[in-house]
This record gives sequence, structure tokens and C-alpha cells, in this order.
Amino acid sequence: MIVGGGLVGLTAAASLKRIGHEVVVLEQAPRIRAVGAGIGLWANALREFDHLGIGTAIRDMGIEQNTWFFSPAGDPVRAPGYTDSDHRFLLVPRPELNSLLADTVGRDRIRLGAHVTGYTETGSDVAVHLANGEVLRADLLIGADGVHSSVRKQLVPGSDAVTHSGHYAWRAIVPIGNQNSETTVLTVGHHRTRGGYARVARDRTMWMVNQFDAGPLTGSKRERALERARNLAETGWNDDLLSLIAQTPEELILENQVMLVPELPRWTSARVALVGDAAHGLSPHIASGGTLGIEDVGVLRSSLTAEADLEKALTAYEHARSARFDTVREHSVAVEHAGDAAEFAQHYAAFSRWMLTTAPAT
Repeated sequence: MIVGGGLVGLTAAASLKRIGHEVVVLEQAPRIRAVGAGIGLWANALREFDHLGIGTAIRDMGIEQNTWFFSPAGDPVRAPGYTDSDHRFLLVPRPELNSLLADTVGRDRIRLGAHVTGYTETGSDVAVHLANGEVLRADLLIGADGVHSSVRKQLVPGSDAVTHSGHYAWRAIVPIGNQNSETTVLTVGHHRTRGGYARVARDRTMWMVNQFDAGPLTGSKRERALERARNLAETGWNDDLLSLIAQTPEELILENQVMLVPELPRWTSARVALVGDAAHGLSPHIASGGTLGIEDVGVLRSSLTAEADLEKALTAYEHARSARFDTVREHSVAVEHAGDAAEFAQHYAAFSRWMLTTAPAT
């Protein structure tokens, strides 16, 4: 049983189904949907999709990014000693990706409107309790239900997600307009503001703005996003970003208070495992949360394949992933506190190279 029908939950279902497990996805929403606009997938995530046989289809639906960073005056920056391979990832629209994954799992294996309220572990199985009173039984329960995970709440009491104080993000996907659609722009601006735009599909562009210590929010979502975007635009630079935001209908703009999952003392029990944001929800500023969640899936699959004893397999998975995330958190803090574009570029490239060169072989 996999709780959560988002990117990581569906990937977990497809991956475990491929090696012979019977899987059921429990999604409380009435349909498979996508939280967010676009998702960046690095090479380590794409390898997992290649394993599932859908890597080519995903590459076809996305746009490869080769990111440069800019100062608020428009000066391009990259850290010395790093190459294009340290800045290259695929940006994919989430709705199409989740739909493809649902088809790969099999829509008949996904139960919509299934609200999980808790579970009971026994020596022989785990009973999953639904809000409608139904009880479902499985050998393994996987919590892939995001930063507000109900599975995590029971596995690790007191682990509720906390606000990343003052950190807000705005984003939207819009039709490609007059901006340079071949350019991926990420600007590190004043007052701890970052943002930019990139093609997310052949006919669409994704823009995004985030600010740490954002202060009081006033006005509409569009006005709030524009206010922060002006920190990224000096002397005519970034007019395209300002224009994209100004032309975006209010109802299409996503605005989020960024939430964090506290560092957990454990990710597993004898029959329960956490994956993705349920285990390690971080600030999106390192642009790899989805990729690292997909890494979780590959490591979990490998552990279950290598070790017949379920509890030992889950323990091996937990040790491998929690150790990796000790380093991920160090990089995340360094990127967050970068003072300007040059420092941001240095920490970002150091993280991406580390992530790619140390990615687990699954």
C-alpha cells in the first residue's frame, strides 16, 4: 500500500510493480493531480524512469535546462571549475508527468478519494485504516504523502511540518510569449529574493519567484509576486519576467508558504517506510526535492530486492538515505544563505556535482 498519488508515490508504485509486487496507491484527492507547476529532474532521477521504460517519453515531454545565474543587473555568473553537466536537468510539467506515471502503474491500482487515518502493525501485516471505516491489509505500507504526511505523524509523533519562517514562493505556467524562450534565467536579487523563468514544454513557460524573510504580504497574489520580482530587475533587466507575471491570470498563480519536515530520528519501522517529502521535505531552493525522492524509490527497491527479510531491508534503506540527507541539508543551508549571485552559483554547482557524482547505483 502506497499512501499518496503524487510524483514519488506513483514512481514507487510503478517501480515495485515492475519487480513483481502487487501495489495499491491510496490517494485522498478525487483525481490524480499535480501540486506545483513544473518539476526539475536530474540525471539520477531520469535513470529510474529509464528503468521503468518511460524515460524517453518523459524526455519528450520536457525541456532540457542548462542554467546560468544572473545578478539583478543582468550579469551572467557561473562558478569556475564547473561545466554544463553540473547545470543540466530536465524541466517537466507536473500534470503530464503524473498522468504518465498513473498510466504506468495502472489506473485500476489507484484508489481515489481514499483518506488514510492511521495504521496498525502486526507481526504478519499492516492494517491501513480509511476514513470510511474500511481496513486494508498489506505486507508493507509506504508513506509518500508529502510534508503533511499522516503516515509520518504516526511513525514519528511530534514530526509535524514547520513553516520556513518568512519564506514564500510564487509560480505559474503560462503560454510562451515574446520572451527569449530558449533562455533559462535564474536571478539572485536583492532582499534575499530569487526567481526567473524557463521553458517547461514546447509551448509553455514556467516563471517562479521566492523570497526569504518576505515580510507582510499585501495585495493580490500577482501584486505580491511582482513586488518581489522587482528585486530581480535593475535598469531594464528582467522585463520579460515582470511581463510574464503581470500577464498571468490571478487564478493560475500558485502561492505557497514553504514548509519543512524536521530531521527525523527514523524513516522506517518493521512494515512502514517513508519516501520523498514525507521523509525529508526541504526548501525548494535547491531544485532537487523530486529527484531526491525518486532516488529514495530506487534505493528502497534495491533494498527489497537484495534482502528477503523485510525489516532488515527497510533498515538498510533508512541508513542509506538518512546518511545521504545529512549532506543534502548542509548543501541546502549553504545555498539558502548565499549572499549574491556568485556565491549562489558556487554553492549550487557544488551541490549538483556532489548529488550527481555520489548518486546511488540501483
